Amino acid sequence: MKRVTGIGGIFFSARDPGALHAWYKRHLGIDVQKWGGAAFKWADEAGNPVKGTTAWLIGPADGKHFAPSTSTFMVNYRVDDLIGLLQALRSEGCNVLDKMDDSEYGKFGWVMDPEGNKVELWQPPAGQ
Repeated sequence: MKRVTGIGGIFFSARDPGALHAWYKRHLGIDVQKWGGAAFKWADEAGNPVKGTTAWLIGPADGKHFAPSTSTFMVNYRVDDLIGLLQALRSEGCNVLDKMDDSEYGKFGWVMDPEGNKVELWQPPAGQ
């Protein structure tokens, strides 16, 4: 079974998200939207658009999205078979969180790495 197929998103928290949004926009040219992040569209080697985006988001430091981790970041990895991968990780002794989400955006599951960082696994909806 293929495991991770790419990075779906990078999320981190900040004490002052608005100021950090402005810094990234001004100095790195990231088009931070009102929702607090940006979506980087994918392209092939020739620069032609292909289906897929990588989300980038700054949230408030007091948010609970990374819990039970106390880390200030979380990486979202794309996968092809979330349920199969979560089963494999459990059988390998990994700390897989019990919660799993299934929405119009796809299926999401989480595992904690050995350093206590929450890792998000995302199976996009069919065709994306």
